[in-house]
Amino acid sequence: MTIEMIADALKELQKKYDETDPFRLAKELKITVKLRPMGIYEGCCKGFFLISRRMKHITINSDLPDLLQKVVLAHELGHCILHSDDAATAPFHEVTLFDNTDHKEYEANIFAAELLLPDERVLDLLNDDLFFFDAAKKLCVPFEMLDFKFRVLKRKGYKVKSPVISQGDFLKNLERNVDAKLYNEKC
Repeated sequence: MTIEMIADALKELQKKYDETDPFRLAKELKITVKLRPMGIYEGCCKGFFLISRRMKHITINSDLPDLLQKVVLAHELGHCILHSDDAATAPFHEVTLFDNTDHKEYEANIFAAELLLPDERVLDLLNDDLFFFDAAKKLCVPFEMLDFKFRVLKRKGYKVKSPVISQGDFLKNLERNVDAKLYNEKC
């Protein structure tokens, strides 16, 4: 699936439901979202999506800071919207959340970036001469998520350049307390 197809699929959802918050969008889509403690150790599960008895379920690690729960939910919604056929046979375990090496993970990352980061908001911050990392902080997302948004913006014809290439395991390396302080105080 191309970046354009993913962006179009999300645009249709937002047009139909007029919703950009992942928790409210999941509710509109009748997707059950549960928060469950899964630990904060390196490599812990961030969340997963599955279909059971024809009902869609997303489980998010409640031990994560609120900001990261929102990012993980947006990512899992990407799987739910884009990969439901595959999920009927097995859940997407997010031990390697945001893994670029797997095409489905890449697609879910693009979906999450599009959902969480409206073009206008990102471009306004860049037009205010904010540096990439400062823009990510202002947008309340890990900078790796902004890198995925830049990939979308490039496809839309914008001349943006990310100073990073996001790695698949970036969330595993974030320290819980640093993220909670950095994002929850300002977001």
